[in-house]
Amino acid sequence: MNIRVLGAHNCESVDSRFVCLLIDDILMLDAGALTSCLSWQEQLRLQAILLTHQHYDHIRDIPAIAINLFFHDASVSIFSSQNVYDALTTYMLNDQTYPNFFEFPVENPSVSFTAVVPYRQEHIEGYTVLPVPVNHGAIALGYQVTAPDGKVLFYTGDTGAGLSDCWEHISPQLLIIEVSAPNSYQDYATESEHLTPVMLAQELSSFQALKGYLPEIVVVHMNPQLEAEIAAEITELASQLNASITLAREGMQIRV
Repeated sequence: MNIRVLGAHNCESVDSRFVCLLIDDILMLDAGALTSCLSWQEQLRLQAILLTHQHYDHIRDIPAIAINLFFHDASVSIFSSQNVYDALTTYMLNDQTYPNFFEFPVENPSVSFTAVVPYRQEHIEGYTVLPVPVNHGAIALGYQVTAPDGKVLFYTGDTGAGLSDCWEHISPQLLIIEVSAPNSYQDYATESEHLTPVMLAQELSSFQALKGYLPEIVVVHMNPQLEAEIAAEITELASQLNASITLAREGMQIRV
């Protein structure tokens, strides 16, 4: 399984993009930097998009991929919770901001939607996908993705602390998890349900106590203006846990 990091951050600039991860050229995790990072041919190869929740930086490029596929008479399947569909059709694909490409063109809508159910496996383009709730707002899902060759990753999307229930259901070789801010922003992270390095340490300790191991860990959703501080704290944490913890960057390729 090859994961290409299109976007790794929670703010956008010429050097940073919203979180967006491409698996084996056909399966997308979140859509914060989808169309601007893929050629026409790469967009047409895309088969499915898994959206974690409805916040703008995770769904931003859904209208863009929809209209691009419309002009190629192509389509892509979107999987997420019902509240993500409601947000897309209320605020984006609502026939006012943009056409409702879930229904247009009638003979072959540019995007289709499947509402996933927590803890119920979906079989998507040869992959087994398990949606697992995480702690971020009313409804947010992480996804365990198992490739046809048995390789497994889990992507939390945005999450706050208290993931012990989530860990019960997954056993990944690669954990892609958010750390939005450094430890000095602890109050902000707690209130907004994000993680800092010290909070990540607590979640990884609970994972290891339950599972008896730590997977390879890649950190995403960093605030780029605070990244140097985050990086220093993550380096110290990796040393303390004797674990592989890497900050993602745009253009990174990860093999599992």
